[in-house]
Amino acid sequence: MSLTTSIAVYFILWWTVLFAILPFGIRSQHETGTIEPGTDPGAPTIAGMGKKLVWTTVVSAVIFALCAVIYSYRIVTLEDLMALLGLTR
Repeated sequence: MSLTTSIAVYFILWWTVLFAILPFGIRSQHETGTIEPGTDPGAPTIAGMGKKLVWTTVVSAVIFALCAVIYSYRIVTLEDLMALLGLTR
C-alpha cells in the first residue's frame, strides 16, 4: 500500500471513528438541569472534545494497524471475500 493510499485510508477511518465516538459521555443541558437562556435544551454541557480527539486517534491507529497487517500478510484476500459472498471469478 502506498503512502498516499495509507494516509487516505487513515483519514477516512479517523473521521468514521470520530463520528462513532462523539456521542459517548455527552450530557445535555436538559439532563443536567442547567439550561442556559437562549440555548437549545439538547445542547451538551461539556463536550470533552480533547479527550474524544485523542481516543479517536488511538482507536483509529489500532484499527488501521490491524487492517495494514491483514493486507500486508494477505491474511484475507480478494478471493476469500468473493467466496464469502458466493461469487466466483
